[in-house]
Amino acid sequence: MNVLSTVSEVFPLIKTGGLADVAGALPKALRSHGILVSTLVPGYRAVLEHLPRRMPVARLDGLLGHDAVLSRAEADGFDLLVLEIPELYDRPGGPYLDGEGRDHPDNWLRFAAFSLAGARLALGEVPAVRADIVHVHDWQTALVPVYLRYAFRSSLPVVCTVHNLAFQGQFSFDIAGRLGLPDVAIGIECLEYYGGVGFLKGGLLTSDVVTTVSPTYAREILSPELGMGLDGVLQTRRSALYGIVNGIDSDIWNPASDPLVPRRYDARSLPRRQANRAAVLSHFGLEDAGGPLFAALTRLAWQKGADMIPDAAEEVVQHGGQFVVCGQGDAAIEEALRDCARRHPERVAVHIGYSEEIAHLIVSGCDVLVQPSRFEPCGLTQLYAMRYGAIPLVGRTGGLSETIIDANEAAMARAVATGFQFHPIEPHSFREAVRRTCEAFEDREAWTSLQRQAMKADFSWDRSAFQYAQLFEALRAAWQVTAGVLPAEPEQILSGWTGP
Repeated sequence: MNVLSTVSEVFPLIKTGGLADVAGALPKALRSHGILVSTLVPGYRAVLEHLPRRMPVARLDGLLGHDAVLSRAEADGFDLLVLEIPELYDRPGGPYLDGEGRDHPDNWLRFAAFSLAGARLALGEVPAVRADIVHVHDWQTALVPVYLRYAFRSSLPVVCTVHNLAFQGQFSFDIAGRLGLPDVAIGIECLEYYGGVGFLKGGLLTSDVVTTVSPTYAREILSPELGMGLDGVLQTRRSALYGIVNGIDSDIWNPASDPLVPRRYDARSLPRRQANRAAVLSHFGLEDAGGPLFAALTRLAWQKGADMIPDAAEEVVQHGGQFVVCGQGDAAIEEALRDCARRHPERVAVHIGYSEEIAHLIVSGCDVLVQPSRFEPCGLTQLYAMRYGAIPLVGRTGGLSETIIDANEAAMARAVATGFQFHPIEPHSFREAVRRTCEAFEDREAWTSLQRQAMKADFSWDRSAFQYAQLFEALRAAWQVTAGVLPAEPEQILSGWTGP
């Protein structure tokens, strides 16, 4: 089977978050199921620099007023297609923000043109690209099924994965007439959204199946509290909505072979981990105080609960611990963290920014990794932490609630605990969880046992890739039966599939 994955970022070429990790790891995991994935990515400047030997294979003209060169390359063992439109993608800044941290003003055009290209490739415009299934990710590629259904009247199967419903691609209605879609696609039954245009809304309504990155999050987004205004739309797709937990690339995130950490180790050689702990402290300019070393490796945003970290750091300091933070985001949160570090220069340190090297160093050496997210579709950082023997301390929500077994008395007695959870997700609960974690750290034998149990947890892509493979097979089989005729109700295509 051939799958065309259209995605706005993919590791190791370009990354702003977990989406890139998933887009980079899932294709490799699907190979063992006989599924070949071609990944279409925009030709950002960083992508072009990373792939100097890419090979042009076709021209795509007429992409909303722009012409493109389609190139092919291989990176990290998987097939890449690069859509090169220099005036849209080869520019300073990141995939979505300019050098000043503001949205590129033409993001609607950049990703509408990208989605249109994805739809045309899926339909075979370039013979070298084949697609039995199209897999789209988040709002940036959610227009692919809209173009397929409305512009080309195609019923080619599409799976839309929502990595974070908070980001929806909402734009002024002024752009509607410039998308190259018939008027019927702009109405309330597809793209119209509170007087504007909603890219993700259109994708949710025109894809055959909608997946999210954990079963709990799939349930949560059906509620007004976490549905982000789209809960009503999602309720109409409830029978075609599934949650499949993300995995991690266990080749890249492996403490026994990681080239980015000072000392490699595994569950049988945990004492070696102390060298990495010392390296983390040295990197952040701290002397070892002897207590637990807490860390946060996160986007500094309200969703991530980062505004509660300074208060939690005070609790860590009171219990003799130290706290390091690596991340960037909201300016007020950044300043609050700097202020906390100024108050406790020997106990708290902050690095504003992100790098893959620092991320690997932190998970290989910290004792506790905090993730106090108010909502979290799946979360990958806690999975990396467990793999490296860093104990997660998380808010009980979304994928965090599914992937962490709380270290309560019963779970510790049965040796099944893998971390600490807290709820409600409020500062007072977070501080209480910090106290509980610090107390647990004092029993070093029990703590080592907790580390080993966390490292045993299997969050490779094997199980999740199997679920995606089942889904893709069911979609292809149903589509072949219908001879390419779109059912009146898209949910009919999964009548024989029970879900993950």
